[in-house]
Amino acid sequence: MGIKPRRMAAVLLAAGLLTLSATQVFAQQKNPERNVYYGETHLHTSWSFDAYAFGDTQTGPAAFYQYATGKPTLHPGGYQVTITKPLDWGAVTEHAEYMGMIQEAMDPESPLRKNSPIMARVLEDGVKADGLLAFKLLSATVAKGMAIKELSAPAVVAPVWKRIIDIADQYNKPGKFTTFAAYEWTSTPNSKNLHRNVFFRDSTKVPLVPFTPLDSTDPRDLWNWMDQQRVAGNEALAISHNANLSDGLMFPTEVDHSGRPIDRAWAEARLRNEPLTEMKQVKGQSETTPGLSPNDEFANYEVFVWHLLGRPGPPPREYGSYVRQAYKDGVALEQARGFNPYKFGVLSGSDSHVSVVPYRQKNFFGVHGTVDDTPQKRIDGATVLGLNSLWVTPAGLSAVWAEENTREAIFDAMKRKETYSTSGVRIPLRFFGGWALDAGLLKQKDWVRTAYAKGVPMGADLPAPKASAPSFAIWAVKDPDSGNLDRIQVVKGWSKSGQSFEKIYDVAWAGARKPDPATGKVPPIGSTVKIAQGTYTNSIGAVELKTVWTDPDFDPGLDAFYYTRVLEIPTPRWSTMQALKLGRVPPSGPGFSAIIQERAWSSPIWYTPGAEARKSARHGLTVADLQKQGSVALSDAQLKELIVGKTVNVRNSVTGERFEILYGATGRRLVTAVNGKPSALHEAGEMMHGGDLDYEIKNGRLSTTINGSEFAVAVYKVGDKYLAARSNEFGYANYEVEVLKQ
Repeated sequence: MGIKPRRMAAVLLAAGLLTLSATQVFAQQKNPERNVYYGETHLHTSWSFDAYAFGDTQTGPAAFYQYATGKPTLHPGGYQVTITKPLDWGAVTEHAEYMGMIQEAMDPESPLRKNSPIMARVLEDGVKADGLLAFKLLSATVAKGMAIKELSAPAVVAPVWKRIIDIADQYNKPGKFTTFAAYEWTSTPNSKNLHRNVFFRDSTKVPLVPFTPLDSTDPRDLWNWMDQQRVAGNEALAISHNANLSDGLMFPTEVDHSGRPIDRAWAEARLRNEPLTEMKQVKGQSETTPGLSPNDEFANYEVFVWHLLGRPGPPPREYGSYVRQAYKDGVALEQARGFNPYKFGVLSGSDSHVSVVPYRQKNFFGVHGTVDDTPQKRIDGATVLGLNSLWVTPAGLSAVWAEENTREAIFDAMKRKETYSTSGVRIPLRFFGGWALDAGLLKQKDWVRTAYAKGVPMGADLPAPKASAPSFAIWAVKDPDSGNLDRIQVVKGWSKSGQSFEKIYDVAWAGARKPDPATGKVPPIGSTVKIAQGTYTNSIGAVELKTVWTDPDFDPGLDAFYYTRVLEIPTPRWSTMQALKLGRVPPSGPGFSAIIQERAWSSPIWYTPGAEARKSARHGLTVADLQKQGSVALSDAQLKELIVGKTVNVRNSVTGERFEILYGATGRRLVTAVNGKPSALHEAGEMMHGGDLDYEIKNGRLSTTINGSEFAVAVYKVGDKYLAARSNEFGYANYEVEVLKQ
């Protein structure tokens, strides 16, 4: 059951979207209420040396623009592919380091061949002998800061960079299809992802050559260079990507990757230069995980567990690697230290290395050259650098709300963060917040105009309170070529006394389901998927969902953020459909399943209390308070004497929860009760390192590793009482510790 064209037109008209970009049939006019435009922010062709090594040797930047505008395009596997629906905008983001050097090495007329013929021959022969080995060797020179001067000299790089810009200009058609001068800055310290895609607003105002990891692998240096470019008139922005592969480095809270403190200057430089991050791409999603969000039943979606370049080691750290936790840490930093480096919006991308991009489950043709260019290779789990092809997912899609389809309008939309991300589907999504958005707003014909006038869109900050709680207008329509909608959710995060919290509200849903009275959660919608056939039907779900929702738990004294997540009904994953065509059993495994729920995520809307409201909020004791009272942290010997072999009662002074924890003599500890009731391990949460985990006493701290990250607790004696401070709670001593009588 598909959506009828007349019904879709009526829905779009009601939302001020008569010029919805996906159709590309209406005249382009500047729309003050803005249109949604779908685009690509992350794409590699053979001009990136890793893509060439993976087998993408034939096509360059022009091939992507041809593909994006609907023309059949050559895949490295030797066959033609066509996009399911043309894009509105996009950019090729070649790796800046050694960009286009393989092609230069093979071109008799290139500056590289003329100026450094021996290096050109070495590169050409090396690639022909073993492309992947050549890629590894070139990557090593980047990681170690040992640039090959012949391949990175401005005289060699500048012509390649100019050709990339010229190709983008050639395909830029204002009002029809927009391109950008862009590239990827690929910093990978110890195989940990710190990559950024850099976009320029105006292709006539760009530097002679890009700033690359060969210049510096430090994000601070990239931001400083971008500041200098801006002074020179070259307006640019950066989009961080694949935070899920950063091993905790993308969103730090105490020190950066080099051990320098996260301070106000660091936060302001990041905010000034990086208004956006990538929520999803072919290497998984960066929203959250079940470990970080155990109460989110939809968190276990395309969780990608892998180290860049196939580096061996334990699973990557989750704290510091996912967007929702970064938002939570950001509001906690704002409350505790007065700055928030993580007020960014979201987009998505592909990171495809085949010059072309699969956005749909039904049209998935691989993303790593000839490594995964056939269904057989993909279902067999062909690997490159330890990356299993079965883990890979279709690309995410970027959406912006802009007045028109031009470089200026789309760049400005990205700058103000009026953007959202999808898993590859085209779900039109509006999200507004304010203090005067009444329940009947969405019944108005011109509700979008009113929402802009009385509120703020996604990516913005709520103004000073004018009511007891903020309200949010949310509207979503199904993709006509995908599944119906299941539900709209609001994800809220907030901070109190250094602790951060999250709650997910089901605010609109399809059908007659009723929320659970105790949890407020709406039951699953069910599934029409037939695994044996790899099919589904739109006999359940909704074409359109909308609501005006008011936060029932608002506290004006606490920093908070809100974003919207829209879920489709269950549909088959690409691996299910392709396995069945091969006569195989549909696979499933860590990080993916046979059935998925496509989705969209909005950029957040933030609330920051004013000075008076912040003063009115009750805040707990800090370590500084304890030290003023003359208290010092217990030593290792004192900690061991206090807890080893004993059961300890820990009370969280922020939430009031009480945990009983048995600290064994062999370095294991176990939560035995929660709030006075015997505890199953999965109920323990993370109270003073909840669950059944190893612990260690060292350097005056009780340390435990959770989801790959080490947390440490310092215990202070105040009179005859013990108070404790956890390392990720920004200096607050939030725990009362009592040793129970044995």
